[in-house]
Amino acid sequence: MRRYDIDWLRVLALGLLIIYHAIVSFQPWGYLIAFPQNEDSLEKLWIPMGLINIWRIPILFIISGMGVRFAMGSRKWKALLKDRTIRIFVPYIFGFFFICPINLYLASIYFKEIELGGYIPNPGHLWFLGNIFTYVLLLLIILVYLKNNPDNSIFRFLKNTFRRPFGIYIMSLPFLIEALLLQPNEYASFANTPHGFWLGIICFLTGFILISLKDVFWKAVSGVKRWALAIALLLYWIRLIGFELGGPNVLQAFESFSWMLAIFGFGSSYLNKPSKQLAYLSQAVYPVYILHMPLQFFFSLFILPLNLPAIFKLLLVLIGTFCGSLLLYDLVIKRLKFIRPLFGLKI
Repeated sequence: MRRYDIDWLRVLALGLLIIYHAIVSFQPWGYLIAFPQNEDSLEKLWIPMGLINIWRIPILFIISGMGVRFAMGSRKWKALLKDRTIRIFVPYIFGFFFICPINLYLASIYFKEIELGGYIPNPGHLWFLGNIFTYVLLLLIILVYLKNNPDNSIFRFLKNTFRRPFGIYIMSLPFLIEALLLQPNEYASFANTPHGFWLGIICFLTGFILISLKDVFWKAVSGVKRWALAIALLLYWIRLIGFELGGPNVLQAFESFSWMLAIFGFGSSYLNKPSKQLAYLSQAVYPVYILHMPLQFFFSLFILPLNLPAIFKLLLVLIGTFCGSLLLYDLVIKRLKFIRPLFGLKI
């Protein structure tokens, strides 16, 4: 059964990711990760970005695991693997060779280091897709078993536990253990790190399991959503005031998990309904995600040098990135059959 709230959360999470990437160009350390950097910073914007930073990628991995469970439906494992190859691996390889090299080239132009800006294939912002496809390959046997054996002992145990107050928090244990064992220097460093890989696989499998539990999960997350939000806000306040958005990794892991429970809980209450906007955005969001980074860098070349207040430049970069991505999707990508698979769309 389709869950419109999951579609909405995927759209909103990727939208936040694009906003996050734009704001990086207005932080004093943006150049360290090859982002065009504005001369004047907007460091206060990192306070709200610090709130979403520890769950923006994990929730996308959870949603991806949920999506794989939905995609399995009545499919056999070969059909699932074929579907994920076409929908994930093909856009990843295309982006690796033809999208992400543009990012580095545009950054080299901005920083006037043309000699460093040759053609360099790289995963760039699409590392996320590479991880997801790897998880499908690594977990395929487990996923097929869980799907074909819905009455297994693990699911029975989880269903019984979820029916108890705060029982759903048992799913936070792998998150806490990963944080304790890997001890990343920065909890929010997910891209191309061992921490990001292992946390991602935990999130992916968690999403698959949660959707497999069906109404038991949705009742549990709906019942705990307000408490989860209160816990998340408290831990964020502690992290902001006491640790300048840092702090012990295990606390950040618990805060991240609480944010995600609250989001899924409130999402199930208010977003699980179809709409024309969702029908359009749920198709557009994947191509927009693929396209947004080179477009952001392109517009930054012309906007950041302007003699304007930094906040106006940020708004112009965001408008250019969103509008440019949507126009390319609407006018080109969705209309040309041979291009659609390169951006994760069905023919």
